[in-house]
Amino acid sequence: MLELREVSAGYGSNEVLFGVSMTVEDGEFVTLMGRNGMGKTTLVRTLMGLLPRSGGHIRFDGQSLDRMPAHRIARLGLGLVPEGRLVCGNLTVRENLVATERPAAGNGASSWNLEKVYALFPRLAERQNNLGSQLSGGELQLLAIGRALMMNPRLLILDEATEGLAPLIREIVWNCLQVLRDQRLSVLLIDKNVDVLSRIADRHIVLERGRVVWSGDSKAFIDARSGLEQYLGV
Repeated sequence: MLELREVSAGYGSNEVLFGVSMTVEDGEFVTLMGRNGMGKTTLVRTLMGLLPRSGGHIRFDGQSLDRMPAHRIARLGLGLVPEGRLVCGNLTVRENLVATERPAAGNGASSWNLEKVYALFPRLAERQNNLGSQLSGGELQLLAIGRALMMNPRLLILDEATEGLAPLIREIVWNCLQVLRDQRLSVLLIDKNVDVLSRIADRHIVLERGRVVWSGDSKAFIDARSGLEQYLGV
């Protein structure tokens, strides 16, 4: 479904990604791991068209994303939960959700609407008339995930899914991701909770200084974990 081939990118003359190649298959749950500053968010921004490449190619469902603007990439079915959430604070919870509502593609993908998002996150239903600026950090994260699901994405990308969240909210997010995994929605997830990730994900990719240094399935990851600790610490 998603293919990055020898992708390089950075900020001005500061190169961050160096020839990254990776894939996410249809229905696959893939994690992107690594220490802070190793290029994970830069990779997400690049594949979403928010940062220009300096080399390589990106394809989604066989279609080149190389010259495509961010809004067209999103319309192809890539839903992003960005680091920092970026919720509209002057809109209500309900308005934030319906603003991104998009019908599901006719490809067997699960159809998400307001009712289903509220069922997944009852707290959002309770706060639906509150402004985004009135929500806690955890509620903002639930809203950011719900907003992305309202796009009915074919691939959901979450950058730092549970960073800084209270344990209760973190559990809600993990339960949500398990639901999405059971529905076989394709997911690319950045997070640091290695124990949970090794249980729910199909495959893992580890970045170190903008390069892929390891990739494999969960069984291989568990077997190799002691040797990967140097790449996973903060």
